[in-house]
Amino acid sequence: MLKNNDSLITGEMLVRYYELNKQKKEVELEMNQLKDVFQTYFNHLVGSNHKGEITISGYKLQRQIRKTEKYNEEETIKRLEELQMNDLIQVVKKPDDGKIKAALNLGLINANSLEGCIVTNYSPAIVVKPLTPR
Repeated sequence: MLKNNDSLITGEMLVRYYELNKQKKEVELEMNQLKDVFQTYFNHLVGSNHKGEITISGYKLQRQIRKTEKYNEEETIKRLEELQMNDLIQVVKKPDDGKIKAALNLGLINANSLEGCIVTNYSPAIVVKPLTPR
């Protein structure tokens, strides 16, 4: 571990990171607002869920439509059971976190009984804030 005086991190780096992060949020907000304007334009021009394209000032603006389909779980299971096609239905066994915590709190199960069952994940996050408001 580095000592504070051996650090490769400078105050300028923290200031730069803070300012860039602030700019990033502003840019993302503006881009989302522009996307909304573009979507509204294409909705009026060609209708919802239709691709469109215009060229202005040497730039081409395109709206692509990506289609995804998935089965309505409840309705599909009901229909497959009616058709006696149970082999087409997955039975997924997985622990119910809420019920396990409740059982632990009520003393119905001992925490030692689940030793080695808990998987812990860590994800690092960087946050830089000024000590004095800007």
